[in-house]
Amino acid sequence: MKISTVLVDRANYGRLKPVLEIMNSDADIDLNLVCTGTMLLDRFGKAVDLVKKDGFDVTEEIYIELEGSVPSTMAKSIGLAVIELSNAFQRQSPDFVLLIGDRSEALGAAIAAVYQNYCLIHIQGGEITGSIDESARHAITKLAHYHFPSTQQSRDNIVQMGERKETVFSFGCPSVDVVKSASIGIDSLTMMEGVGPSMDLEKEYILVLFHPVTTEYQTAEKNMIEVLEAIKEIDMQTVLIWPNIDAGSDGVSQAIRRFREYNHSTQLHAYKNFDPEEYIPLLEHAACAIGNSSSFIRDASFLGTPVVLVGTRQDGRERTKAVIKVVENKDKIVDAVKYQINHGRYEVSNLYGTVGASTRIVKQIKLLEKYKQKQFVTRS
Repeated sequence: MKISTVLVDRANYGRLKPVLEIMNSDADIDLNLVCTGTMLLDRFGKAVDLVKKDGFDVTEEIYIELEGSVPSTMAKSIGLAVIELSNAFQRQSPDFVLLIGDRSEALGAAIAAVYQNYCLIHIQGGEITGSIDESARHAITKLAHYHFPSTQQSRDNIVQMGERKETVFSFGCPSVDVVKSASIGIDSLTMMEGVGPSMDLEKEYILVLFHPVTTEYQTAEKNMIEVLEAIKEIDMQTVLIWPNIDAGSDGVSQAIRRFREYNHSTQLHAYKNFDPEEYIPLLEHAACAIGNSSSFIRDASFLGTPVVLVGTRQDGRERTKAVIKVVENKDKIVDAVKYQINHGRYEVSNLYGTVGASTRIVKQIKLLEKYKQKQFVTRS
């Protein structure tokens, strides 16, 4: 069985890694890894290097991202993804193409696969979010032949979208296996990287990751400034991870650079990227996570980390009591963070699955039969 897996950013790899490890060690599976999107770009941490360091053979590296950080460059990058990945799939001739999540690059990969009659497997479909990601995720669902949602509600959503029940398998999110296998600490040398004052992780710190919202990209810089001003008032060691490449990312990045330039006394240290096994303990031991990353909902739920969710990017996504949602306003953010730090850790949740999800997913994938023609199932 030949499976082509497309990795488009650091989060893709972080969540799929345990699935890929199982596939890579299975004699019955010929795993082809295609790295594209920001996986290849140095200013986003060049996560393809992590893939290679972990012992995977990268079959192809395909550049598709256009500069610009506006909706038109995102749309054009999807077009490049369709063209370049169509060629890659032709060269590889896989039995199945495997994708995860809702990235625009993954949508391009899905189009390239199904229009060439390759059977498409999608992990993490059926979830409800804000931004254009909401549309991209459901579009991939309607293109995919098999579905591996992370929650029961997501499974029900996929079935409601007219998918055949026998093609939908709810085994949980594979990232739970990353969480449970991650090391208990983080390499001190890693913490010396990035830019900013030295970090002492024996002391309290907050973790910040704020992405632009594609449907609100004009206000990305303003919204990031509100987050940064809140961090300044909280006055605690801060680990900040740079945003993704979506429309508005230049505004978010500009806000961060300007803030660092005029606030030398703040305890903010910025990083491009972390290994999945280093990111998880960093999230686990944070006094509070602040921003709009899905990791703060999904991965933090496995850990009990207090979260302040800022803005609309994750609107509608299932979340636990550990998450407090606020608008992009400095005072609201500060109040919520103070509450969360005072509250402390929350009870861990199995909302997004239990240990062994990756094993269950791969076991089922090996039983799948290829087919081409989908049919909408009408339900009353």
